[in-house]
Amino acid sequence: MSLQAATPRLILASQSATRAILLRETGLRFETRPAHVDEAEIKRSARAEGISADDTALLLAELKAHRVARTNPDALVIGADQLLVCEDRWFDKPADMAEAAAQLRALRGRTHTLVTAILCQRGDQRLWHHIARPRLTMRGFSDAFLADYLQLEGMSVTTSVGAYRLEGPGVHLFDAVAGEHAAILGLPLLPLLGFLRQHGVLSG
Repeated sequence: MSLQAATPRLILASQSATRAILLRETGLRFETRPAHVDEAEIKRSARAEGISADDTALLLAELKAHRVARTNPDALVIGADQLLVCEDRWFDKPADMAEAAAQLRALRGRTHTLVTAILCQRGDQRLWHHIARPRLTMRGFSDAFLADYLQLEGMSVTTSVGAYRLEGPGVHLFDAVAGEHAAILGLPLLPLLGFLRQHGVLSG
């Protein structure tokens, strides 16, 4: 028994293991095809041109989906991207432990937004997009706690734009979280599932 139609094929244009897990846990059948784009350069250019974080995240999601859709015109391709914005500063995945520590100190005691864009494309046609904006408030944790946290998490902190895994020990960093949990992890599932039902990919 499946809630999913036989066609079209679904492809997740992402190398994120977390996004794949989120989608797999819904019972959907899909393929994973990472789409490699120069995210750092695109973000730098967007900032220089005064493009908003929302539009930049959506642009990155679209570029990923488009790249995969070009060679898979029969498939429905899902692209996604996420930017962390705090007081007009954009944060990237930290390159190493020292950068993760500096990033977490900068976010400590402040509220940030995870601008999370998702886009579906088939062939050359962009069918749908959505932008979620979860807001998270970090507590004023001590330097001693930060050192313990980084030792516990190790290099996994470099795999997340926020230097934390909310689904893991990173939850100890926060006082308040507002927004869909899946969107915080990088894939707004409820809006996506709604689109797939409207598009006939899922039964209603």
